[in-house]
Amino acid sequence: MSSSSERLSLTAGEKARVAWYVARMAKRGLADDRQSGGRIDQSDLQRKVERIEEQARKRAERARNGK
Repeated sequence: MSSSSERLSLTAGEKARVAWYVARMAKRGLADDRQSGGRIDQSDLQRKVERIEEQARKRAERARNGK
């Protein structure tokens, strides 16, 4: 996720998608068995959230540059 000092302006759709991916990560975490913990790979969902954040950064940069 992004750092607290860098405030990304996400659209409503982006916020909904991030919330969906975070909920799926939580569901996967709950599905993981407690004895061996950490066997469930969540990197695909983390990459999707990072991609959404990168799109927001690019949009903010374009807005700053007036394009």
